[in-house]
Amino acid sequence: MKNKLNRFDILSLVLGSIIGWGAFTLPGIKFLPESGVINTTIGLCIGGIAIIFIQKGYHIMMQQHAEDGGGFSYTYKNLGRLHGFIVGWALILCYLSIVPLNATAFVLVVKILFGSAIDWIHLYDLAGNPVYLSDVVMASLIIIFFTIINIRGLRKSSNVQNIMVLFLVLNIFIVFIAMLSETGTMTLKEHYVNHYSFQFSEVIKVVAIIPFLFVGFDIIPQVATQLNFKPEKTTRIAILGIFSGVMIYSLLNFITSLAFSPSEAKHLDWALGEAVISHVGNFGFLLLIIALMTAVSGGINGFMISSSHLLSSLSSYKLCHRKYMKQTENGVPINSVLFITAISLIAPWFGREVIIYIVDMASFLAAVAYVYVCLISYKKASTRFDQLLTCIGMIISFSFIILLITPHSPGQLSTPSLLFMAIWGIVGVFYYQRYANKLAEKI
Repeated sequence: MKNKLNRFDILSLVLGSIIGWGAFTLPGIKFLPESGVINTTIGLCIGGIAIIFIQKGYHIMMQQHAEDGGGFSYTYKNLGRLHGFIVGWALILCYLSIVPLNATAFVLVVKILFGSAIDWIHLYDLAGNPVYLSDVVMASLIIIFFTIINIRGLRKSSNVQNIMVLFLVLNIFIVFIAMLSETGTMTLKEHYVNHYSFQFSEVIKVVAIIPFLFVGFDIIPQVATQLNFKPEKTTRIAILGIFSGVMIYSLLNFITSLAFSPSEAKHLDWALGEAVISHVGNFGFLLLIIALMTAVSGGINGFMISSSHLLSSLSSYKLCHRKYMKQTENGVPINSVLFITAISLIAPWFGREVIIYIVDMASFLAAVAYVYVCLISYKKASTRFDQLLTCIGMIISFSFIILLITPHSPGQLSTPSLLFMAIWGIVGVFYYQRYANKLAEKI
């Protein structure tokens, strides 16, 4: 039992997967210019509550289905092979794509510290952005680093995650207190409070991206067999992780608002960083950088764990080669980890912009899994109240999908993301018909 995951381990995995690069950059590029402080906070809180309704479906799942694979294996066992594959196909790209996204974000953190001096050997331009060999090498090194940690066992990778999340939370609170004491609330009141008006359109812009912001909450079912406590007790941990995420997103937005108006924040390369370095100084900026580095590292580690366990589960249900089931004596699905690493090492060669197009699909892919889990849990719910909650969760999940694909919606995916999503769906149909079914017959 000592090698399994305790409650704090799970909380660290959830929070480390929820808080990433976006939490530190969205205040300047989206939250403040589009929704301000109060409407952003309202949107985040509504989104957090919405995720809790969806979490009810996962709670029922964990009570009845304590098995690695989470939403995939739950769907497979209750709705059959085809529907299980749809969920697995959606989640594997959802989880896997975030590994190289955070790895390339780590490179951006290094560039914040050292500037363009580390850009060497320009390779080519993709999606209007240059790709440097130095970017590829740095992203690859950080991926390999976390691969080594994961190969050593879930206990080791979880210990690293705990340390990173502690630094993340502690540093953000220190920076917040320092900023508040240095700047006061004059700018906040002048630009965000005194003339505030509730705007539904501003709130819904935040709600629309909630599936992407909180996709990490469903990491728990992927490690269900590694818990040293009853799986049904994970709901409280998930809810704590979700609202800790809401608080941190809101806090970082609040810190930025103490220094800049919406228009000022929008025209800065990194508004949060500029706010801290100009008012707290180099030491505060260093704490912020450490928090940012731990956030992106936590995302790499968390999603490497979840994607490798999901791939192993797909293998156990004969939807990919049996070799991905192989585990070390530490319980690590070694071939799955190596496969996730290999794909993650390819991604940086396409540049960060292309990776972002793919990751933007994560909201849609996650919402598909949410719909399935809530639907099955609705059927399995033992009380009318649970049925009501899971039904609401299913409606919310459908609403996320509609917001993401409806033209002119505030959360509509970009054209490249929609194109990649269509390609992924076509590839999935081809894979299922030509490979997965034949594989099941042979094994």
